[in-house]
Amino acid sequence: MPLHSNLSPVAALLGTWHGPGHGEYPTIDPFEYTEEVTFTDVGKPFLLYEQRTWSPKGAPMHVETGYLRVSGEGVVEFVLAQPTGQTELAEGPLVTTEPDGFTCELHSRVVNAASAKTVEATIRHLHLAGDTLRTRFAMAAVGVPMTHHLSSVLQRRQ
Repeated sequence: MPLHSNLSPVAALLGTWHGPGHGEYPTIDPFEYTEEVTFTDVGKPFLLYEQRTWSPKGAPMHVETGYLRVSGEGVVEFVLAQPTGQTELAEGPLVTTEPDGFTCELHSRVVNAASAKTVEATIRHLHLAGDTLRTRFAMAAVGVPMTHHLSSVLQRRQ
């Protein structure tokens, strides 16, 4: 079945991406991790998104899942759920680059479960160039203003 036409600007994301990441935040010690992200076409006008991270010793760290949508106006919408008790709706413009690349900066609205640590907002940067996907993530959480938290450099898995 053909990919929905709205998704053509992000079609190069399809597949699995894997690589190293680094995390830091004022309330924790810096850390390293390995990240794997998968984008899957399900025949609808969105991509299924699955993300997992592991410590350098292989212990599971974080997981999130959701949907990546692209409106006809070139706006990316990322709808995410996290087991830490947050849901995010992150939105921003999609800027395409040649060939088959793009950048986007997605600003979110966050809803926190009553038992979750408070996250006020997040910003996600995605930059795709060829077989390299670079990510950056900032958040305003637990009383800290918007601050860089995570970055990764992922390569397409063959």
